[in-house]
Amino acid sequence: MISKNTENLIEIRVDTIAQLFHTLDPFPFREKDLDREAEDYVVGWARELPANRPFRIVVHFPDEESQAKLARDLQEAFSKYFAGRATVIQGDLKELLRIGRKSLAIGVPILVACLFGAHLAGGYLDEAPFRKLIEESFLILGWVANWRPLEIFLYDWWPLARRRDLYRRLSVATVEGSPYPAKALADSELTRS
Repeated sequence: MISKNTENLIEIRVDTIAQLFHTLDPFPFREKDLDREAEDYVVGWARELPANRPFRIVVHFPDEESQAKLARDLQEAFSKYFAGRATVIQGDLKELLRIGRKSLAIGVPILVACLFGAHLAGGYLDEAPFRKLIEESFLILGWVANWRPLEIFLYDWWPLARRRDLYRRLSVATVEGSPYPAKALADSELTRS
């Protein structure tokens, strides 16, 4: 069992549990999407915490019976949401790599044709003053045709994979509700007025 001090702790304080979820989402509570601000907050904190420890998310809510009932479903709601987001990002990653493979399938033959064209231009235009220009133009065209697939396979997929992995880790996070006295909320509102 992992002790509490080895977990990455993310704490959220809300006036109502419903604040965490998208209000226009018609699905039942456990299947609702997280509100964009709540997601950004959780993901922002999760990015800053060490990657080698599990997450624990504590939601502080008013100590009311209706809120306590909703808090029982927080674990399942967060888990489903982040697992769903990880699946969507995995789909985006697969699509990006598919585009990369198609681009490479187009780019490599173009590169071969350009290398062949540069070689032919060098052989046929021995004495022409613009021979070097034509050879270099073929070479540049061939490499530019492969720019996008190389960019995808060398750089573009990393951020998506990292985000997918973060969402997967968040989907298995321990989510707890922690009630605070409802009177404390009313007192804090009076002092702000």
